[in-house]
Amino acid sequence: MSVGEQIEAGTRRLNDAIVDRPRQVIVAFLVLTMVFAGGMGLVSTDTGATDAFTEGLDEQEALDAVNEQFDDPFEPRSESTQLIHTGGNVLTKEALVRDIRLLEELTNRDDLRVASVNGPAPVVARAIDPSATTVTEQRRALEGATPTQIRRAVRGLEGEPQFGRALSTDFNPTSASASASITVVSHQVPPGFSDGNLQEIQTTIQTITNDYPGDIRAFGIGITNAETANVIGDSLTIVMPVVVLLLLLFLVVAYRDPIDLSLGLLSLLMTVIWTFGFLGFSGIPFSQQMISVPVLLLAVGVDFGIHIINRYREETVKGYEAVEAMREANNQLMIAFVIVTATTVFGFGANVISDLGPIRDLGIASAIGIIFTFLIFGLFLPAAKLEVDKLRDAYGVPEFNSAPISSSDSTLGRLLTFPTQVSQYAPIAFVIVLLVTGGMAATYGSGVDTSFETEDFLPPEELPEYVTALPEPFAPSEYTVTETITLLEDRFSTNQDQSVTIYVEGNFQEDHALEALAAPNDDPPSTLAVGDGGSARPTSIVTVIRTQAERDPEFAELVARNDVNGNGIPDRNLERIYDVLFASPAGDRAAQYLTRDRRNAQVDYAIDASASQGEAAADARQFSESFRQDATATGQLVVFDAVTDIIFNSAIQGLVLAIGLTGVFLVVSYGVLEGKPLLGVVNLFPILIAIAFLLGTMRALGMSLNALTATILSISIGLGIAYSVHATHRFVDEFNENANAYESMIITFSGTGGALLGSMLTTSLGTGALGLAITPVLGDFGLLMGLSVLYSFIFTVVALPPAVLLWERYSGRRSSGVPNAAVTE
Repeated sequence: MSVGEQIEAGTRRLNDAIVDRPRQVIVAFLVLTMVFAGGMGLVSTDTGATDAFTEGLDEQEALDAVNEQFDDPFEPRSESTQLIHTGGNVLTKEALVRDIRLLEELTNRDDLRVASVNGPAPVVARAIDPSATTVTEQRRALEGATPTQIRRAVRGLEGEPQFGRALSTDFNPTSASASASITVVSHQVPPGFSDGNLQEIQTTIQTITNDYPGDIRAFGIGITNAETANVIGDSLTIVMPVVVLLLLLFLVVAYRDPIDLSLGLLSLLMTVIWTFGFLGFSGIPFSQQMISVPVLLLAVGVDFGIHIINRYREETVKGYEAVEAMREANNQLMIAFVIVTATTVFGFGANVISDLGPIRDLGIASAIGIIFTFLIFGLFLPAAKLEVDKLRDAYGVPEFNSAPISSSDSTLGRLLTFPTQVSQYAPIAFVIVLLVTGGMAATYGSGVDTSFETEDFLPPEELPEYVTALPEPFAPSEYTVTETITLLEDRFSTNQDQSVTIYVEGNFQEDHALEALAAPNDDPPSTLAVGDGGSARPTSIVTVIRTQAERDPEFAELVARNDVNGNGIPDRNLERIYDVLFASPAGDRAAQYLTRDRRNAQVDYAIDASASQGEAAADARQFSESFRQDATATGQLVVFDAVTDIIFNSAIQGLVLAIGLTGVFLVVSYGVLEGKPLLGVVNLFPILIAIAFLLGTMRALGMSLNALTATILSISIGLGIAYSVHATHRFVDEFNENANAYESMIITFSGTGGALLGSMLTTSLGTGALGLAITPVLGDFGLLMGLSVLYSFIFTVVALPPAVLLWERYSGRRSSGVPNAAVTE
């Protein structure tokens, strides 16, 4: 017995088990569903947004080291909360007293774990009364001061870097005014302190600030994580009812029978329960990207369900009894289901090779979910359908509509077979046109951008009206993070996107260590050459030394005595210079660029504002190699560029892997099962054209490959191949009977074509419903998924017939040596 015959015999035995013992199958699946339901309660939510994507990167580890080792009281840290105060003038007595009273209330609450506060109000209070060291003493100092004293104190703080960094860029020392300020509340972090603890603290602070007079808002990682979790919940609340409603609507049209509809919905529900249970048992967290998983599984499940019910009805129309009709339908579909499942797993699972954890998790979850979908729809649904129909017959319950979706005599059947009828006259010309247009689309689409931005994971600053108008329980939460980020970027000189950081490790007490740190600045790459004469414009410990020397003649003399070449950079006795510098008023500023053990330094470099992220990051990495000490380019721009590169590589590698595995599997499958290996290539042809057009559409719409849409290429292979596989497998069954490719394609699309259309409508609209999600990344993914399914269906109907007819001509000539009469040009 050949391998193909053994596989067919195995599938028949499996099918016989389903048909002959449906009750045992149903009970087994219901028990498994109860087991997986227990895992749903173990599912955790990942609210880290971008953190999971940057974990393990050298650039991120360097940035973490910078954040941990260098002191900056006005920079947000993981264990701190920012209070942003906006108004006409936040430096008036009234505004400062309001700020200090809020800080006093926060400090007096033990549950908020306030360790220290830094901001304009405490700084001005200490300038008025240097002995005011506690928040309560600072409040008294501000309340007892006159407006004139406060203005004088603000003017006296001009030039203090930390004070200026805490104020908006419109700070005017003459009028003692600024439109916004930042106060940083640092928290004590005891052992065992978790992200959840910080989230609770920061959301409590947010509630307190919301009740305070004036425009004061809280901001921090905990608040961001809380809103990210709300985004996941709100998106599911908005998207899933729409998906279910659309599925219900089209399933009603496809099934036209409430009992069959109920069986289909039950199978979909079981698929979701199994998948979420797996996530819980495996410990894979549910992130924003995972919202797409249940939608994808519903899409594939709908496809399987429509095909099994539709094919079963085709057999019953022929006069078969229920058991024999299901046996025949399942015998014909089981191989197709196995092929579809394997190729879909290849497409979805190709993302497991990604170096990014969230994309890997998405690949694992979706691949396992597809296997569950096959088991439930390939085994449970036929058994349940058969058992229900037996009960119908026993109790005389009629079927509401048992006709298949389309037939050769229907208008829909004639419409679906039209491309086949046209292509029979010139299949070679059709294939060439499709190859040329597909190549043009792919070439154009190869220029699609790749991006990775925090904003992709956050809700838009203003939610669409259709979202804000939703009633409870669908009404979304209130979101402030994006608006606050925009405020910080607009009002404060954060310059995160206009600078890069070089993290340098070495012994900075050695002679000439500072000279070595500054040596590369004279010949930087182009994007960093923004200083005089094409030099770099750094901010480092050298900058702090020079600034302090300008202010302090005694320190300047110390520097000069140890400056061999007179360039303002000391070459020796550096330990003494650091001791004096750190003990001076510039000590806090120095601690931002050199660790107190003198072992690590950071240098911030301004970059050309017109440079792209990729150009600046590449130049920063190249520039870091110019340092004598160990140096690593980092900063948000560099980290995000590294993630962007990985996203692009993951997209291409996933696509190549999905195509390769799918192509090889199809060639081997059709070679072993049917002795027609080239049908595997024919099977893949329509989906490759669909992918090419999808890429072109992405570029035309201005969409980029981001943290989620990067998976769309391989997922499109997995999801779209189902249409081509079902059509090709039906064609093979018909071709084996009448040996005429044209007639077989007509029968295929007049019968299976209707099921493909129904599946396409439900799948494209169901996945497209993700466009209603709150975050842009999910919206783009949903739109692309809908387009992917649409293109896969269209090109299966349009591109598969000429490819099959061309295959018949080629195979016919090889076997007989004469042209095949069934195909003429």
